[in-house]
Amino acid sequence: MIDLLASSPLLTLFLVVATGAVLGAIPFGRVRFGAAGALFTGLALSAIAPQLGSGMEIVQSLGLALFVYTVGISAGAAFFGSLNRQLPLLGAATLSTVLAAVVTILLGHALGLAQDLSLGLFTGALTAAPALDAASRLTGTAGPSVGYAFGYPIGVIVGIVLVSTVVTRAWPGRRDTPALAGKSLRSATVLVDRPVNLRDVPQWHEQRVRFSYLRRDGRVRVIVPGEDLLAGDEVVAVGMPDAVEEVVAELGEISGRHIAHDRSLVEFTRLTVSNPDLASRSIAELNLPVRFGAVVTRVRRGDLELLARDDLVLEPGDRIAVVVERRALEAVHAFLGDSDRKASELDVLSVGLGLVLGFALGLVTVPMPGGGSFSLGPAAGPLIVGMALGALRRTGPVVWSLPGGANTTVRQLGLLLFLAALGLTAGPEVATVLSSPTAWRAALLSVVVAAISCVVLLIAARWMLGLSAPRAAGAVAGFLGQPAVLEAASSKVADERIETAYATLFAFSIVVKIALVPVIWNL
Repeated sequence: MIDLLASSPLLTLFLVVATGAVLGAIPFGRVRFGAAGALFTGLALSAIAPQLGSGMEIVQSLGLALFVYTVGISAGAAFFGSLNRQLPLLGAATLSTVLAAVVTILLGHALGLAQDLSLGLFTGALTAAPALDAASRLTGTAGPSVGYAFGYPIGVIVGIVLVSTVVTRAWPGRRDTPALAGKSLRSATVLVDRPVNLRDVPQWHEQRVRFSYLRRDGRVRVIVPGEDLLAGDEVVAVGMPDAVEEVVAELGEISGRHIAHDRSLVEFTRLTVSNPDLASRSIAELNLPVRFGAVVTRVRRGDLELLARDDLVLEPGDRIAVVVERRALEAVHAFLGDSDRKASELDVLSVGLGLVLGFALGLVTVPMPGGGSFSLGPAAGPLIVGMALGALRRTGPVVWSLPGGANTTVRQLGLLLFLAALGLTAGPEVATVLSSPTAWRAALLSVVVAAISCVVLLIAARWMLGLSAPRAAGAVAGFLGQPAVLEAASSKVADERIETAYATLFAFSIVVKIALVPVIWNL
C-alpha cells in the first residue's frame, strides 16, 4: 500500500483529503476540526512513510496562495474602507505578538531548549511560515524547521479550540458594527397623511430605506426618486425593521393593504448581475430609474440580504430585486444579463493576473536590521495583492471581484490542498521531536506561547476594544494566520465580521512576527 501511494502523489494527496474530511467531521466535545482533519491525517501518514511527502511543497504553496488570495479579494474593500477603525485591533495584535516573543525567550531558557529550536517553536505555535523562512536564514541550522513542524499542529489545535469556544458567545460588542448575516429586510405599505417630498424624508435621504411602489388615484406605478408625495398616497418602504417603523411614523400609518401584491402594471423580479460591464458598478451608476423607470430595492449576496443603497457596489453573481413596469421588464433582463451560468464562471484572466502579482510580491526580498532579510512568500504576498485588488474591484476591463460561489469553491479547494500537503511534508520532523526527551518541553512552550497570545488578544478584543465574539474569533484566526482556524469559526457562525477581522490581521501579524525573529535570536 505504501509503495502504491509513493508511486502516485495525487492518490496520496486526495486520500489524505478524504480521510481528513472524516476525521474533521467527528465531534470532540464542542469542537470539530473540520478542514484541519486533513492536516492531522497527513501528519500521521507521513510519519509512518516519510517518502510520501516528496514534492508536496508546491501543492502546499499553491493551496495557500489560492486560499489567501480569495480571502483578500472578498475582504479587501471592507478592510480599506474601515482602516482607521481597525488601528486599535492592529495594536492589540502587536502587543500579543510581543508577549509571545517574551514568553518564548524566558520559558525557552527556563526549559533548557536550544535557542534555534525555541525560535522554530515560536514560528510554529503562531503558524507563521514566512517567519520560519526568516529564522532559517538567520540561524543557518535545521532547528527552526524542526520546531516549526512540531509547534504548528499545536498552534492549530489551540486556535481551533479557542475560536470554537468563543465564536458562538453572545457578549455585547458595544463598539462593533452589527452583523448583516441573518438579518432580513422588511417591506411595508405606508399611507401618507401629508404632502412631502422624498428628499425631506430623513430615512430616504440617509439611504436607510428605499421606496418602490406608489399607488395614487387607484393606479399602482413605480415611484420616481425624489418626487412629491401627496396626502392619501400609498408607498412601499423597504429597509431594516427599525428604519421602516421610523418611516411609518414620519409619513403616516401602515396601510390596510400591501400594494406590492398588485402586479397588474408593475412587476417585482429578482435578476442576476452577469453583465461583466456592470460588475463593480454602484447601484447609482446603473441609472435604472432613468433608463427603464425601474427601482432596485434589495441585493442578495451569498447569504446576505443588503439594502440597495446608491453607493452599494455590485459584484458578479449578485441577485438584485427590481421593481419595474411590465413593458420594460425584458429590457432590464437584457441590460443586467440575468444568467446564473455566466455569473458563476471564474474569470481566469483576473485570477491568473492576481496570482502572478501576488507571487511576484512574495518574492521581493526586504532587508532586516542586523543584515538579514525576508520575503513575504506565497502567503502574505497573494493576500496583500488580493486585498488591494478587492478594494479596487476593477481595472479597466478586468474585474477583480469574484462571484460568491466561485470564490467559496476556490477558497475551500485551496484550504484542503494546503493542509493536506503541509501534513504530508511535516510528519517526519514532528515524529522526530515526539520521540526525543525534549518533546514535553517543546510541547509546553508551544502551548503556552499560542494560548497566552491568543487569550490576551481575545481579552483585549472583548473588554478593551468592545468587539463582538465573531469578530474576536476572526481576529484570532488572522493573528495566527491559520486557514483551518478561520474555517472552524466560519463553520459555526455565518458572520461576515469573522472574515473581515481575519484579513485585517493576517498580513500585518506576519510582518510583526518576522520583525521579532532577530530579537528572539539575539536575546
